[in-house]
This record gives sequence, structure tokens and C-alpha cells, in this order.
Amino acid sequence: MQPPFRKSLALLTLLLATSALPAAAQSPPPAVTVAPPERRNVTEWDEHLARLEPSARVELRARVSGQVEQVHFRDGQVVRAGELLFTLDRRPFEIAVAAAKAEVASAQAKLDHAGQELERTLPLVRDRVAPVAQLDARRATLRDATAALDAARARQRNAELELSWTEIRAPNAGRVSDRRVDPGNQVQQNSTLLTTIVTLDPIYAVFDMSEADYLRLARHLGTATRPADGQGAPPVELRLADEQGWDRQGRMDFLDTTLDPRSGTLRARALVSNPELFLTPGLFARLRLRVGESDALLVPEEAVAADQAARIVLTVAADGTVVPKPVSLGPVVDGLRVVREGLSAQDRVVVSGLHRARPGSKVTAELARPASERPQLAEIR
Repeated sequence: MQPPFRKSLALLTLLLATSALPAAAQSPPPAVTVAPPERRNVTEWDEHLARLEPSARVELRARVSGQVEQVHFRDGQVVRAGELLFTLDRRPFEIAVAAAKAEVASAQAKLDHAGQELERTLPLVRDRVAPVAQLDARRATLRDATAALDAARARQRNAELELSWTEIRAPNAGRVSDRRVDPGNQVQQNSTLLTTIVTLDPIYAVFDMSEADYLRLARHLGTATRPADGQGAPPVELRLADEQGWDRQGRMDFLDTTLDPRSGTLRARALVSNPELFLTPGLFARLRLRVGESDALLVPEEAVAADQAARIVLTVAADGTVVPKPVSLGPVVDGLRVVREGLSAQDRVVVSGLHRARPGSKVTAELARPASERPQLAEIR
């Protein structure tokens, strides 16, 4: 067994030998793969989360009080404009129409009698047999009879109109909801909800646009004309949660007048064709809006990292130092992320080995091979 002082001497000798090793013998800086941003002319799209809403919604209520006699549709059915949905008991209204017609006939008879009385009074007054006051009275009676006939005719038209309202028809085409009343129930005028109808073709996609998104759109339009004016309305593309392609087409038709001061967003709406009625209100969808074309810099999506509330891209300086750069990002194009601000075409962006790159540390930068020189899947064995 060696004495303790000899063990301490051996350990000290080993430490001195290790510290005396040349710098070249120490481990080199970690290697990362870098590549310059790709410059490409791209079509700029802004993506938004949209909620689908019907282009028209009607709450169907009875315009007269009465008893429901018949329901003419199935719950959830697609109906045409003017299609018969409910029928109320017509008998009380038919009686009212008959009474109104009789009142018109009575008023007409009184008018005819007043006219005859006036004709008989005219020669008597002219021959000074009857006083002029009697002629004035006959004329006033004639005017009263004329007014009474007009009022009776108005009541007849109202009674006929109420009779027509016993047939409740769809005011517009769309999908009808479930019926809220069954035959035999009593409904009240303008109070009882019978059902609702929503128009689904076309359908609205409603979304909120940030101030920056609105400014890009306004500059792309190049005019003060808003999409609601029908001029220069930009096209939109839509896809549902389980869809990959942007196959659904539409066009913006509305921008709200002011930004919401609480959220800083502007309410916008697009009109999307829905001939098969597959899209239904309440669904969420991804909507992208074309805002122009630009010469942009693109980096791989995996090269973008998060730094608290900002997005950064790690770059490597000429001396091998890792330099983080805050960036302003745009949409994804062919798997690459558009960088609007923060990078130059000469930057060397870390595209692989981000876990080995620490801001301020030294790394060994290896240039990535161009995509044209990378082996295709068929060449890999």
C-alpha cells in the first residue's frame, strides 16, 4: 500500500500534465449546419381562423294568431323560397273576409243612395224649391258614404291579407330547423317561434384581422375602395380542420368600419360558395387571404426558435460566434417560413444542430448542401 503523500503527489502530477496539454488537444467547438436564406418571389397570404355563419337567418313567426292545422316539412329539410311550411286554421279568417265583403256591399249601397239623393236635390235647389242648406247636407252625406266605402274596402283587404297569412311560407331558400309547434297548438301573432331557416349557399366566413394584416391588405389593394364596395375584393381560400388543400374558394365582401379598441382587430367577412351545402354554420376553418407578391427570404421552419414572446433565428458570424436575430415572420410557403424582417441574404442561418448552438458560444459551421445536390429518396439504399 502506498503512503498517502505519494497518492497526493501522483494526483497533482496528473493535473499539471492535463493543464499543460496544448489547446489543439482540447475538444473542438460543436458542429452545426448552416445555410443562407433562400430568396424567392412568393405570393403572400395571411392566414386567419374563421367561423362559418349563414348568409341569412330568419326566425319564422306567425303573423296572425290561430291554431296550427298542418306542418308541411320535415325537420332539417332544405326548402325553396315560397315553399309552404305551416297552415293555420282558415275558418275564422274566412268568416272575417265574408263579413268584410258584406260591409263593403252595405257601404256601397249607402253611397249609391247618397248619390241619388244628391241628384234629386240639385233641380229642387236650382228651382228654389229646396234650400241650399239641404244641398250641402246631401253633399256631406255623399262624402261620408264615400269615406265609409273606402274604410270597408280597406278592412276587406286586411281580412284577405290575414287569410293569406294562415299559409306560412319560407321567405328564402335554405335549411329549415326543427319545428317548435305541432298541429293543434295555438300560436300568437308575432310572438310564437315556429322554426328558423338559414341560408347556406353562399355561406359567410367571419374572422378578425389585426392592424398589421389590414395595412398589408390595404396597400395590396392600392386604393381606398373597400371590398364591400364590390371593387377589388380580394379572393380567399378556405380549408376545414381535416383538409390539407385550399380547394374552397371565396371572396371578401365586408370589412367593418373601425378596429375594436379592446382587441385591436378589425372584423372581416368572406363569401364562400357552398352548392352542396356541406359547410354548416358553427364550423371553424382556416382562411388565407392573398395580400400580394414580394421578393422574400425563406428559412426552414425548424430553424425558427422561440425566445420568450419573440421569434428568433440563430446565425453564425464569420468568427464562429452564434448570434440570435429577432425576426418578423410571414406565412409558410412550400414548407419554408417567410421572414419579413430581421435577416439579410448574407446571413448564415443554423438549420441543423440548434440544440448545440448557444447564443454567444463558438461553433463549427458546416454549409448545407444545395437541395439540387441532395440525394433523392430513390438513390438512398
